[in-house]
Amino acid sequence: MRQLLIKGGRIVDPSQGIDQIGDLLIKNGAVHGIENHIDPPDSCQVIDASGLIVSPGFIDLHCHLREPGFEDKETIATGTAAAAKGGFTTVCAMPNTNPTMDTWATVEYVLRKARDEASVRVLPIGCVTKGSLGKELAEMGELADAGVIGFSDDGHPVANANLMRQALSYSSAQGLPIINHCEEPDLFDGGAMNESWVSNRLGIKGIPNSAEDVMVSRDISLAELTGGRYHVAHMSTTGALDLVRRAKERGMDNVTSEVTPHHLTLTDETVLGQHHGDTAFEPLNASAYDTYAKVNPPLRVEADRLAMIQGLKEGTIDFIATDHAPHNRTDKMCTFQQAAFGISVLETALGQLMSLVHQDHIDLPLLIEKLTSGPAKFLGKAGMGTLRVGVPADITIVDPDAEWVVDADSFLSKGKNTPIDGATLKGQVAATIVGGEIKYQASSAEPK
Repeated sequence: MRQLLIKGGRIVDPSQGIDQIGDLLIKNGAVHGIENHIDPPDSCQVIDASGLIVSPGFIDLHCHLREPGFEDKETIATGTAAAAKGGFTTVCAMPNTNPTMDTWATVEYVLRKARDEASVRVLPIGCVTKGSLGKELAEMGELADAGVIGFSDDGHPVANANLMRQALSYSSAQGLPIINHCEEPDLFDGGAMNESWVSNRLGIKGIPNSAEDVMVSRDISLAELTGGRYHVAHMSTTGALDLVRRAKERGMDNVTSEVTPHHLTLTDETVLGQHHGDTAFEPLNASAYDTYAKVNPPLRVEADRLAMIQGLKEGTIDFIATDHAPHNRTDKMCTFQQAAFGISVLETALGQLMSLVHQDHIDLPLLIEKLTSGPAKFLGKAGMGTLRVGVPADITIVDPDAEWVVDADSFLSKGKNTPIDGATLKGQVAATIVGGEIKYQASSAEPK
């Protein structure tokens, strides 16, 4: 395998406390060394990373690759190509496929397709219940043996409290987490966006914050009872954040949480084509009833957005995950009530998140931690989220100051459904390296 030298970049690796200008050498697919200066070995490719950031490869613990069953929305090939363009070297695929990932056979199918077609590493997540129907637990032992990294019914919350208790108890035998979409169905009750003055103005049935808060409260109580690992997917409310904070203060290290780029940077005013807050983005051709801004959990108010940023800074929120949810155009070209929930995020995530750095909400090492060593710790994968010598060379190179305009039509993902199409972002992935192989590179980062 060829050697690759990344020269003169700002190397940021929170797992080792590294933040320095230097060179990084890759040999045989692994990190060989980090020094202030490394002379290029013979027959070595060189990437000039002057002015760029060199970090461990980003890890996305929550995305939808849609295959098998919904290949019109996304495939493993297109989704992982989009992930590489977004700087992600590992993605975890949610199980809401057709058939769902509730059997060894379906998990093995996804892993086999990933081996043959994926640009980045793919780790599957298995169902909590058979068919994600919330009636009967899936065969968790079988799924763990097949290689899943956790269990989730994704967009279908585990509504039955006793079933959730059993799931937490049984999954603890494998040491794997239950990842719950926290939404009390009776409070959701057909809602389509956040319940606020915006939903009232538009005449759209709203989803109150309490729908999330009530289920997070229930689940934390069950995690305390069972000792099982419990993870709050795509946290969005101040109340849920406070519940997780208090659980951690009580010493519950079995409770973790994530937040998405859109809940950190957008509010429910995006549905109007308007934005509030200094990190928001003004898209072109904005209009009310923007179905591309329909996501679940919904975009919340500014106070919730700022609370999510604070949760990242204080450590209550363990990492950032995209909840990349690609849809075809017909899923969104309809009434707001009928439109599918979800935003295509993989290719805009870094640009959105860098706004938090440029606006001094968080510092760069913290952002990189929440995209690398944070999710790696959750996975328990010692060779991920780090640039330690000897580990597979999964590396993301970022131009922090590159300005670019979001063009959904140019997405590698089949999902063009983003509410920030036409927005100008600052911060772009220059190259993505997986196991020492360049899987994506912008023209400005071509090896010499």
